[in-house]
Amino acid sequence: MINIDNLNIKNILEHAHIGVIIHRADTSVVYANPAAIQLLNLSYDQLIGKDAYDPQWAFVDENGLPLELSKYPVNQVLNSKQRIENKTIGLIDHTTKDISWFMVNAYMEGHEGAKNCFIVVTFSDITEQKKPFSAEDILENAQDIIIVTEADNIEYPEGPKIVYVNRAFEKLTGYTKDEVIGESPRILQGSLTDKEARKSIYQALRKKQSVSQTLLNYDKCGRPYWIDMNIIPLKNNSGQVTHFAAIERDISQIKFHQEQLANRNNDLKALKANLEKRVRERTLSLQQAKTQLESMAYFDPLTQLPNRRFFSIHLSKLIAAAKRRKEMIALGLIDIDNFKSVNDTFGHNAGDEILKKVAEIISDLFRHEDAICRYGGEEFAFSIIINEKDQAEQACDRLLQAIRNAQYQFEGSSITITASIGVFTTLAEHIENEHELYRNADSLMYKAKQNGKNRYYMG
Repeated sequence: MINIDNLNIKNILEHAHIGVIIHRADTSVVYANPAAIQLLNLSYDQLIGKDAYDPQWAFVDENGLPLELSKYPVNQVLNSKQRIENKTIGLIDHTTKDISWFMVNAYMEGHEGAKNCFIVVTFSDITEQKKPFSAEDILENAQDIIIVTEADNIEYPEGPKIVYVNRAFEKLTGYTKDEVIGESPRILQGSLTDKEARKSIYQALRKKQSVSQTLLNYDKCGRPYWIDMNIIPLKNNSGQVTHFAAIERDISQIKFHQEQLANRNNDLKALKANLEKRVRERTLSLQQAKTQLESMAYFDPLTQLPNRRFFSIHLSKLIAAAKRRKEMIALGLIDIDNFKSVNDTFGHNAGDEILKKVAEIISDLFRHEDAICRYGGEEFAFSIIINEKDQAEQACDRLLQAIRNAQYQFEGSSITITASIGVFTTLAEHIENEHELYRNADSLMYKAKQNGKNRYYMG
């Protein structure tokens, strides 16, 4: 059995890999082992006698915020009379501003107030564990090619020496790190590498400036590839450019497609000339077809009135104009009374003639700026901008009278026609959507039908 009492404890502490500091009850340091001196980046003389109140201590908590004086390990033990276990504390280096992170344990040795009362603080460096990621890992696993060279030997023929390449470089070029370290990036260039691009890079490097270029390079097997390159200077703490970092992206596929497009463009130019000739020959017929299509798209072929599609476009413009002028909109739906009976008695030809006659009446009674249309079947619609409801009432009176008094003759028979109208009026600024106008006007027209026809209802 080993007799612990016979062990040289100080010798053990001197060779320990963890830092050990012993404080008196007044928090002054009476002992620090070599590991503590090294971890805190202080000399023995700087550390011995230093107390917790020394302003040069710059401790931070786990979030990087300044640590309260009462939370310093020695003070926390003195105040709480409790051990501290596995507390994470950071220490800011006044020179570099870097933070070193430590896992700290502390306890009181002896009784408080006694002459031999001490606070023992032990700590180990966990800085590497606190780092969320490594910059080298980022560079190594980046998708872009990264090459770092010295900033010296810019002149031809040597060129700057490569000091670092990442995995993406190895994958693209086929070269390993060992094969290119100490070589110049010019080993990647070849006979078809653009001289002007090389000259631009050379001039920028001489001036220690950033530069961007598109360049043709060659891999280890001599296969060409295109890169989009950005070179930036890297400076040391004194502001001197010591290295250049080239960040490159393989754009070979893009270049390949560009070449294909260029070839196709030549074919397209010839095709274009031929097509232009054919287009000129067809222009007249297309213009005629366009006119016909527009008519079919916006006008009812039987009555030649605008259709619902055109009416909706015109209505939107009327609403916008009325909103600007703070006026009202009236939308009316007109339905020919007993139209099915006319069709059944006299035939569809008679019905068509009546529809054309009613359309003519509507077209004559309304102004060019008003919106009118054949809404569908025996229904028509109109919309006007008004200041008072009386204007809409007058329009309905004139319309009903004109339809009622018109002469409808078919195969020697005289036909009397009436209509029912539903008109909805509202301030334009209250209109949220056109469907509300149609729905309200349709409901009012239904009331006119239910209450005897040959009349209008307004709301």
